[in-house]
Amino acid sequence: MRRYFFHIRDGDRREIDLEGSEFETLELAIEDARMAAREIMAEKVLAGYAPDGQFFEITDESGHVLVNVSFRSALKAN
Repeated sequence: MRRYFFHIRDGDRREIDLEGSEFETLELAIEDARMAAREIMAEKVLAGYAPDGQFFEITDESGHVLVNVSFRSALKAN
């Protein structure tokens, strides 16, 4: 299993994930990021904020950015 770090980007602000999480594949890490994004967006909406432009920057243990996952990509289109 590999350790991935989910840093949150919001404009120029970056919240660092110091612990990371282990996943068998990057695809599983991306799906987890999307689920977390849904939860974060729901909290923001309930607090009266419009989530816009935030994304997870998923990195490996060396800090290399593997993929960006926008919060909006977590919304399912029906």
